[in-house]
Amino acid sequence: MTAKDAVYTHGHHESVLRSHRWRTAENSAAHLLPHLAPGMSLLDVGCGPGTITADLAALVSPGTVTAAEVTEEALGLARAEAARRGRDDIVFAVADVHALDFPDDSFDVVHAHQVLQHVGDPVRALREMRRVCRPGGIVAVRDSDYAAFTWFPEPPELDEWMALYQKVARANGGEPDAGRRLLSWARAAGFSDVTATSSTWCFATPEDRRWWGGMWAERILESDMAGQALASGAATEADLRRISASWRAWAAEPDGWLSLLHGELICRV
Repeated sequence: MTAKDAVYTHGHHESVLRSHRWRTAENSAAHLLPHLAPGMSLLDVGCGPGTITADLAALVSPGTVTAAEVTEEALGLARAEAARRGRDDIVFAVADVHALDFPDDSFDVVHAHQVLQHVGDPVRALREMRRVCRPGGIVAVRDSDYAAFTWFPEPPELDEWMALYQKVARANGGEPDAGRRLLSWARAAGFSDVTATSSTWCFATPEDRRWWGGMWAERILESDMAGQALASGAATEADLRRISASWRAWAAEPDGWLSLLHGELICRV
């Protein structure tokens, strides 16, 4: 399956972007940070709205960061974030991770956050990331593992949400449980020096629950995933409304707790 065969499950509805703009280098790339130094060149594959990208640019300055996305429209989100922060050390490129339009050995670091779960061929993508990374450099990836997400209380509608997400994501050509597969994909891509770890996001304060639960209550009704679920017959509008209401009810629970597991790799080239 090529990049063109895979469909991005989330889309770019404002509820999705609200989630992605919350991400920082500290809360989403902590496994990479000890390996960064000023003056490095870094490629950020699938940069999304660019919040992590801009953080990484500050850490490797006066080095340069190249932000890559699959379309110019998607890349515009990162351009806007860089402009907002006044960063002029980020280069922008439309690129397919399956066939990166960069010469061999171009970057000291190649980074991708929550990307491999959405691509058609993650092993091929990792081979390309390795190809454009200089000898002695680092390829760093991090991806969620949806089946390992856990929460309390446990309303049945949130189990429905998980089953629906898994079904839609796989129909789109993705792998929602990518986190647990990263090490196997890296080995298949030819990496031999790999450090595999995991980390979590945890939402348990009233503010965090309100943010996460409210965000998914909206996403399940308005994002591309909702349209895909309806178009495929995987869910009805009534189903989506029930799941949305359950997210809001979970967010209001004083005992509400949610933990999201992510797999992550540091691969030496």
